[in-house]
Amino acid sequence: MRHGDKINNLSRTASHRAALLKNLASQLITHKRIVTTLAKAKALRTYVEPLITKAKENTTHQRRIVFSYLQDKDVVVELFGTVAEKVAGRPGGYTRIIKLGARVGDNAETAMIELVDFNEIYGKGKGEVKEAAGKRTRRSGGSRKKASGATEGAEAAEVAAEEAPVEEAKKSTKKEKKAGE
Repeated sequence: MRHGDKINNLSRTASHRAALLKNLASQLITHKRIVTTLAKAKALRTYVEPLITKAKENTTHQRRIVFSYLQDKDVVVELFGTVAEKVAGRPGGYTRIIKLGARVGDNAETAMIELVDFNEIYGKGKGEVKEAAGKRTRRSGGSRKKASGATEGAEAAEVAAEEAPVEEAKKSTKKEKKAGE
């Protein structure tokens, strides 16, 4: 029974799975996007996102922790340099998985996993570094007062806009009546 066992074993032993995820994470950090199977991409996301979070705090301790996972100095330098600089203002969700369809040879579901901030097509600006504007929250209830105030102002503008043509029409009919007399 596997009650409560949420890890995807990917049909591998623990050491084989660790080596696979280490290599996939290294390639993702180096190339910024890779194509693999959907199951491996989903397993890689849970492996690499905590490492990227650790890279946002550039200390010797964090570098040693990340190195213990990746075992590649060049990848650690890239992660703590270029990648950490780009994701500084993002509170999480550093990767995106895009499904590509079935692979021809074995009909495996393939997917592309990429680092979100390195895609210029979906990004806000081409290659711009997003500045950290303080800690952002993910709550939706905090902006209700602002939203209601904005809607009241918008409703008042709509009512004024609707009343203006009606008043002009009344004036024009009065002029027509006077001209007709």
